[in-house]
Amino acid sequence: MINYGNSFPLIIILVMRVCFVVESIFSFGGVQRVTAVIAKALAATAKVTIVTFDAPESYDTTLYELNECPDIEYRFVAYPLVGTAKRHFCKACSYLYRRVLPQTDLTARLYAHSSFPSELRRVLIDELNRQSYDAIVGVHAPIATRLAAIKDSLRCKNIIGWVHNSFDAMFSPGSWYAGPELERYFICQFRKLTHTVVLCHCDVEPYRDKHDFEPTVIYNPLTLKPGTPSKGTSKKFLAIGRFSHLHKGFDLLIEAFALFAKTDKEWTLDIVGEGPEEHLYWQLICKHQLEARVKLHPFTNNIQKYYSEAQVYVLSSRWEGFGLVLVEAMAHGLPVVSSDLPTSLEIMGDFGLYYKNGNVQQLAQRLYDATRLDWSSKSEEAFQIVRHFDIVTITRQWEQLIKCPYRHLSFRRGTRK
Repeated sequence: MINYGNSFPLIIILVMRVCFVVESIFSFGGVQRVTAVIAKALAATAKVTIVTFDAPESYDTTLYELNECPDIEYRFVAYPLVGTAKRHFCKACSYLYRRVLPQTDLTARLYAHSSFPSELRRVLIDELNRQSYDAIVGVHAPIATRLAAIKDSLRCKNIIGWVHNSFDAMFSPGSWYAGPELERYFICQFRKLTHTVVLCHCDVEPYRDKHDFEPTVIYNPLTLKPGTPSKGTSKKFLAIGRFSHLHKGFDLLIEAFALFAKTDKEWTLDIVGEGPEEHLYWQLICKHQLEARVKLHPFTNNIQKYYSEAQVYVLSSRWEGFGLVLVEAMAHGLPVVSSDLPTSLEIMGDFGLYYKNGNVQQLAQRLYDATRLDWSSKSEEAFQIVRHFDIVTITRQWEQLIKCPYRHLSFRRGTRK
């Protein structure tokens, strides 16, 4: 506050400016949805910009109700083509790092340059330096590592990485995402960031034990306004997610439902999503002659309809960064069958009906068990659990992280046992 003599005091209000850098915001996906929800919540008190690599013609703020916040600014970025000679040189350097060279901090820095050529760096640097931000948030690990690579050239020094994959999903052998050969690279890049946010406390331990690195945990919030609570009478299983390779496990779910269907003639299965594995799921449905009992549905803005009409939710994922659909399902009062992922165990504790990840026979048994449980008591328990994921609480944690860039913060609630 500034007072000039006897005049009225001049009050200066400093509005926080936050930029989210995303691969895509105008497309269907859990990461896009939670980014939109957090951006909208922060926009109540901050100036929010979303920098996206979407094509400008994909602009559609009705998606995730972004039109509710007309003050959010959207900026579209497109990388230029890299010359043929340089592109081949960079690919060769990247191959050497992943397959030949020892994994050291030095070779990790070399990979950071070869995997992100200067032509691309300059475009992103120029875009992010157009405005003054209090924080820049890189959504998803690849974007976070690229921000780390250009951090010294950015005017904003509070650079936050928001990692939506679990440690195991990123770095386990055979991972489609990164694999152990890129583990050192990602850790080196994460260390350059002001904060690295992960989605569950169970993910902190491998970072700490293997790399003496301490990320910050912020849960994803409930990202949609729940629809009508389920009545628990439909005899419908529900699963939702992108049809991507070796992720959501819908192939395992269809195989398990085929086993379950040999002893049950009433329950059905709805799978909502889109993606490259859709043809595989149709093949499995036809193989087991389940066309009348297993239905594939495209994504919709009114996903609440499917939750409201279901009786039990099934998470058959091989891996998850958080499992946002679990929170959404419980917000509609649904009991949950889930693979025994650490994230599911942390979110639900002993509420979930778990099976060993990848075990089709156990999943079929849990489907059967779900049809015999005390649905009303389970439904009430679901409503109690979902209170931990309130958007107001989660937004305050993000605000604190942005306002206190150089202090380690810990946001923890009691883990369910």
